[in-house]
Amino acid sequence: MADESSKRKSQGSDKKRKKYRSDGTPIWSKRHIDGPGVWVSCVKGKEKQTVGELYDLFDSLASDLWPLGGKEKDADSDDDDNDDTGAASLSLEAQISNEISAMKRPRHEQRFTNCQTNTPCVVFISCKTPVDPVRLVETHIRNVQKTGFMRTRFVPVSGSCVTNIPEIQALCRSTFEPFFAREPERKYSYKIELRIRNHTTLSRPTIIQTIADCVPEGHVVNLTDPTLFILVEVFKSVLGVAITREYYSLQKFNVMEISNRAQNGGIDGESRVDSI
Repeated sequence: MADESSKRKSQGSDKKRKKYRSDGTPIWSKRHIDGPGVWVSCVKGKEKQTVGELYDLFDSLASDLWPLGGKEKDADSDDDDNDDTGAASLSLEAQISNEISAMKRPRHEQRFTNCQTNTPCVVFISCKTPVDPVRLVETHIRNVQKTGFMRTRFVPVSGSCVTNIPEIQALCRSTFEPFFAREPERKYSYKIELRIRNHTTLSRPTIIQTIADCVPEGHVVNLTDPTLFILVEVFKSVLGVAITREYYSLQKFNVMEISNRAQNGGIDGESRVDSI
């Protein structure tokens, strides 16, 4: 009996161990954080409020950058144009029927979703096609430069994966290849901007070297004046990556700093970011 009991315990512990890779990341469990999307830093205790504000902000930006299909919009606009002239001629039953039909129209799929991070001050909003998180953030940062709106920090990711070497390599190749294929003859100088939070499995040098090995040949590292930035955000067991040209010119996407400058009348102090 004792042998059977110990055998069952051993089998149970084996099953638990099989749910995790050698680096400690889960194999079968579903990730709560999934890219592409945007990492956002906020004030502690204001996470829910921040999510609501981000939904409004991102929906507003996306409606301009990636307008929804025109059929339903055209139909709605026609109805609006004819409301004043046609409503009076319709019977009460017809008006009620039209309102019910409008309520039953299928809504457009939500393009932004809040992913639970279970960490204070950190929010992740995932983006669905056709939203490009890099373009979304860059557009917002430019608006902040003009208006001084909102105080937080954004980090876009074009894709995300579990933080282990094989998956990092696969993610980087799928992200890098289409970007560099746009101008195959052009050679870039680049810098990997890595930020790690709540992760101790892979070391910083290991992650940087793994990502650098995935950059196509001919492009060189430049830590002082790069023409390209590879943004890498590691949070717990999730890694996200994106490519941008305007990381320094847009103040490293630090909205608080840009907001302060806008409110101070655009007075620039000398800084490494400003000179690039």
